[in-house]
Amino acid sequence: MFPSGRWHESQAPGDFLLQSGSQFNLTELFPLATASQDSPRALGPRLPRAKMAPADVLGDSSRRQELKEPPVSSSVRRGLELGEVFIAVKTTKRFHQTRLELLLDTWISKAKQQTYIFTDEADEALQKRMGDHVVFTNCSAEHSHPALSCKMAAEFDAFLASGLSWFCHLDDDNYLNPQALLKLLSSYSPARDVYIGKPSLNRPIQASETMLNNQTRSVRFWFATGGAGFCISRRLAVKMAPWASGSNFLSTSELIRLPDDCTVGYIVECKLGGRLLPNTLFHSHLENLQLIPRPQLPQQVTLSYGVFEKKLNTVELAGPFSQHDDPSRFQSLHCLLYPDTSWCPRPG
Repeated sequence: MFPSGRWHESQAPGDFLLQSGSQFNLTELFPLATASQDSPRALGPRLPRAKMAPADVLGDSSRRQELKEPPVSSSVRRGLELGEVFIAVKTTKRFHQTRLELLLDTWISKAKQQTYIFTDEADEALQKRMGDHVVFTNCSAEHSHPALSCKMAAEFDAFLASGLSWFCHLDDDNYLNPQALLKLLSSYSPARDVYIGKPSLNRPIQASETMLNNQTRSVRFWFATGGAGFCISRRLAVKMAPWASGSNFLSTSELIRLPDDCTVGYIVECKLGGRLLPNTLFHSHLENLQLIPRPQLPQQVTLSYGVFEKKLNTVELAGPFSQHDDPSRFQSLHCLLYPDTSWCPRPG
């Protein structure tokens, strides 16, 4: 189980500062993790903080590259259980009673023991509902690179300490289908380097990387957009630790001056030589969600909602709730997947 604590970017990996002011090491929560020989350590000094720049570093169209979805492995891993997956949901205090409440009433109710909420401010109502599965990170509530990196680092360290096989990150506007997620992850082994999600660009992103001598070089890499959710195997996460654990994540993010999801891709592809495995079953509000055929909705791993091209962007799904009562369509989707839910209208 997970204590309600506050994580500070200045702490060593795995350390939380409880509201009482005492420090608590994450590995004490998950004793199996302490016995593992792959327990990470933060490496290297903290780099000086750089000024954040806009993420306007896309490569030109003449250098576009195809990113093809790999075939599903023929050696499907049998018996993967939801208890082997660490599901992290990133949110902020101002969305607790809107976005997050919707998730708690829908898909999180089907995966409560595997889901941890990472937010920036204490909330008694949320803590009462989620218990020790809510983490008050003490990160800034701003939608800035440092604030987002702070939360991602907290998620990452909590996963490493858990000893679980898979880390899956979600935003608070995602609907997760746990069974579809299990089916997908069962096609891969957590003992291999797996980074799976959906890119929001049709080409690698291009960034200017700051070197130790303050010179820069151009780097190109694929990344899975955080707004669609992504998953990482334990083996790969352990390799990422020197750049992603604790304050190292923010330092790494500052090297390329890009958001947290871009930083994850940068670590995997540029620092470790790995690659993103693109998968079309993940979805964000950056795509036209109405193009997903209704019969295929139960097979999708994640869905979202928001505004696309100045219009409300949701999946196309009729009933049982009206657009007015269910603007995100998440309640209607949940009733499609779980018709026996107590608050779902009964047909006839």
